[in-house]
Amino acid sequence: MDEHSAERLAAIVESSFDAIISKDLSGTIVSWNKAAERMFGYAESEAVGQPIYLIIPEDKRDEEADILPRLKLGEQIEPFQTTRRHRDGRMVPISITISPIKSGVGRLVGASSIARDISETRESDRRLRLLMREINHRVKNQYAVVLAVIRQTATRSRSIDEFEQRVRERIMALSHSHDLLSQVDWAGVRLADLVAHQIQPFHALQPVQILGPEIVLDANAVLNLGMAFHELIMNAMRFGVTDLGGISVTWGLTRDQGGDIFELVWSEPAVAYVDLLAQEEGFGALVLGKLVPTALSGHAQWSFTDERIVWKLAAPLARIQIGLGASASS
Repeated sequence: MDEHSAERLAAIVESSFDAIISKDLSGTIVSWNKAAERMFGYAESEAVGQPIYLIIPEDKRDEEADILPRLKLGEQIEPFQTTRRHRDGRMVPISITISPIKSGVGRLVGASSIARDISETRESDRRLRLLMREINHRVKNQYAVVLAVIRQTATRSRSIDEFEQRVRERIMALSHSHDLLSQVDWAGVRLADLVAHQIQPFHALQPVQILGPEIVLDANAVLNLGMAFHELIMNAMRFGVTDLGGISVTWGLTRDQGGDIFELVWSEPAVAYVDLLAQEEGFGALVLGKLVPTALSGHAQWSFTDERIVWKLAAPLARIQIGLGASASS
């Protein structure tokens, strides 16, 4: 190799983002580039001349002992994933490629290791697995909800057309909540956005007041509150409350001996009808009176006056998993 080629190779090794380490047949470190310094915490002057076991954990030493004999036999060593020890004691997950170093006459004189830090890749894989498990869990729960939608809607429907319409509307409401969650990788949705999103398809609604501190709901709260809002909105539309205006959705925080409590209030003008959602029948009553409060470890209640009908939900803050910020309004 001429001088120019040697200098070029040395520059490539030094500028590499991967740790490039060479060792002789005794396992002594011969070269150590800048990336190896960053990855393992040892300066070149501290590593060169030391045994390669400087960075190999006790439980991985068999890997190293197996490498040189295999190279001597002419075997090709496939890249593999393992861990190496940083100077501060933490383990660094790496992908490593081993290559033989031979003399001019073809005699094995050492080995070169190229190590790539895969910490971020492993963390991304871990998060993806968690996300997939979470989605799988939520989807199974939603199957159960869909079955309940079909069963409960069937008991109250007077015709096949009415049944089909109500089932479609309720499943689409679930779909709207899923859309919001998918846009943020199931990381959480602002409560004000959830209310606005559920109301959006119903153009007949008069303006709905949405007021409360900025709260970010976890996936469980998004799906359950989304169902609740749908039933409340559909009930209001069914009985003409939306023509009157004056519907409001407000929320806030209180505190008791058990910790912070999330409180949400749906309020609408009272009209001359018996509110079917407040009775213990039908899917809407099941959602608002049992399913949603139970899923959030809370409780719900109705109240009636001559002027207003109110549905109030209270649940532990820890079950809502929210963040606080500036106020949000429509």
